[in-house]
Amino acid sequence: MAANPLPTLEEAVSEIESGSSVAAGLALEHAIPFAVGHELLRQGTDDLTMIGPISDLLFDQLVGGGAVSGIRAAWVGNVSAGTGYRFREAVENDRIRVENHSNFSIALALKAGAMGVPYLPTRSLLGSDIFKESDLFARAEDPFTGDEVVQVPAVNPDWTVVHAQRASTEGDVHMWGNTGITDPAVGAAENVLVTTEEVVDSETIKSDPSRTAITREQVTAVVECPFGAHPSPLTGHYNRDNEYYLDYHSQTDTQEAFDEWADEWVYGVENRDEYMELVDADLSITEPTVAAEVQYGQ
Repeated sequence: MAANPLPTLEEAVSEIESGSSVAAGLALEHAIPFAVGHELLRQGTDDLTMIGPISDLLFDQLVGGGAVSGIRAAWVGNVSAGTGYRFREAVENDRIRVENHSNFSIALALKAGAMGVPYLPTRSLLGSDIFKESDLFARAEDPFTGDEVVQVPAVNPDWTVVHAQRASTEGDVHMWGNTGITDPAVGAAENVLVTTEEVVDSETIKSDPSRTAITREQVTAVVECPFGAHPSPLTGHYNRDNEYYLDYHSQTDTQEAFDEWADEWVYGVENRDEYMELVDADLSITEPTVAAEVQYGQ
C-alpha cells in the first residue's frame, strides 16, 4: 500500500467496481462501516454481493439504494426493530439472491477462504433445516471417524471493508472491542479497505504491537473517516445511536419513504462531516474505562 498521500473516502470507494463481492459488518453490531456503504450508493455502484454475519442496517440500506444483487449472510434487518423493510421487500419480489448461512457457517466460509482450502467441516448445521432451502452445503462422511459432517464451501470476497479506531499511513491497524469475524474476512479477501477514526504515526502502532489486528501487507487503502461507523458504536469513541435505528425503521417502510430518507441522509450530503451535521444525539462515552497498562521492553 502506498503510504502517502492517503486517498479520500470517495477515491478509495471508487476502486470497488460494480459486480464485486464485499464483506462488511463483520464485528456484528459493532464498528459497521456505514460511511463506505453510503459512498457506494452516492457513486451508483451496483450488482454487489454483500457478505457478512449480522449486517444490521447496512445491507438493508444498500438494498434500498439498488446496489445489491445478492447477499450471503446469517441475518439482515434492524436489531432495534426487527425487519429491514427494503431487504424483506426485495426478497419477497425475487429481486436479490440470498445465500442463507448461520453465523458460524459464514465464519467458517471466510476462514476456509483465508486458509486457501475449498471448504471446512462442521456438525452444527446437521441440527438445522437449512438443507430444505439450500444446496450450498454438502453432507459428507468424516474419513477419520465415519461420522456425518457438513462441508461449508470457502468464500473469498473481492473486498473486505473494516472500520477501526486507528491506523497508520502504512496500513497497520489497531482495533479493540468486539471484532467478530473480521480476521478471517480480511485474510480471505482480494482487497481490504480500512476506514479509521484517526491516522497515527507508526510509532503509535509499534507502542502496542499486540493490538495490531491488521497489517500493512493485507491492506489496499486506508481512509481517515471520523464517525465512519455511525450509527453503530465504536468502542472507546462513541455509543450506538439508538434513536437513528428507530427513526430509520419508521421512515423506510416503503420504497418511496426510503428514497426520501436517502435523499436527506445519503445523497443530500457530500461527505461524512456534512452527514454528522444531521445527527442530533450525544453519543459521547460518559464513563470511559481504561485498560490496565501493559509494559513492553527489551
